[in-house]
Amino acid sequence: MEKILGWKALRDEVEHRRRRGEKIAFTNGCFDILHVGHVRYLAEARKMGDLLIVALNSDVSVRAIKGERRPLVPQQQRAEVVASLAAVDYVTLFDETNPLTLIEYLRPDCLIKGGDWPEEAVVGRKTVRSWGGRVVLIPMVEGASTTNIVEKILEVYRNG
Repeated sequence: MEKILGWKALRDEVEHRRRRGEKIAFTNGCFDILHVGHVRYLAEARKMGDLLIVALNSDVSVRAIKGERRPLVPQQQRAEVVASLAAVDYVTLFDETNPLTLIEYLRPDCLIKGGDWPEEAVVGRKTVRSWGGRVVLIPMVEGASTTNIVEKILEVYRNG
């Protein structure tokens, strides 16, 4: 998909759009089993800039953060699903356990995270603010999580 870019191509696009005066919004996450919480979150995140970049944790990164059983959906499939959303302009993958290197590389104007993160724990917040950017926390959708979906599936199929 043309919305899924490597870092260099994405930076070239960001620089082009920035020269046109556009504001760059950036968020990141695993997005393993896309659900309504993700969709609403990304729709709100899109409102924070003229384009929205989603940095997707690679399979290596997800395993390092969430353990060997995750991700449930491979990175290329997760990237394609996230990229298919109208709210998302570009998707890129990163292997690190946090997106700081990518944030420094792209220099977004707005860094967005879910409201389940305390602001002081948002990776890149100081960096983004250092060049005049802002940090936005978007409230979570109650009960919408990949973990809840996995637990429901296990409950239904364990007893069925």
